[in-house]
Amino acid sequence: MTALDAVDAVTADIRDHRITVDGTGLFNVMRHIGLLCHLTARMAADAEYQLTPNVADLPPAKNLGASAGHLGQAVAHYSQAVAPLITLTTTARDTLQQKLDAFGHHSSLRIHLDGGSRALAAARTALEAQQPLTAASAPAPAPRQAPTIRRRA
Repeated sequence: MTALDAVDAVTADIRDHRITVDGTGLFNVMRHIGLLCHLTARMAADAEYQLTPNVADLPPAKNLGASAGHLGQAVAHYSQAVAPLITLTTTARDTLQQKLDAFGHHSSLRIHLDGGSRALAAARTALEAQQPLTAASAPAPAPRQAPTIRRRA
């Protein structure tokens, strides 16, 4: 599976397993964090291997590194979504004050899940970015000669 395919697979899995305000949502967010951590480690390792010669079929190390950074942001957003999700799944909302407090937790949860989605999209974009032709595939420019300076004797 290519790096881009792996990002697409994790994105599809996250899309198919929504975060809901119940025990299932809590399970799903922990599962998403695990998938994102694994994918981040893979991108970082692929970037490291790309720095050694003769590695074929990998995106450039710069793209892999940028993608790993964005995936790290997605992990951070999903991790920050855990606290409001736990609060929403374990706290009763019987009183008016509890119901008002829940709005803030819902808002925080939405902000972090949206941030995680944006980070995943940025990771995908980083892998799709076109790189300039490498030295092996582009003809090397002819060396310029310095102007000749003649000295008078």
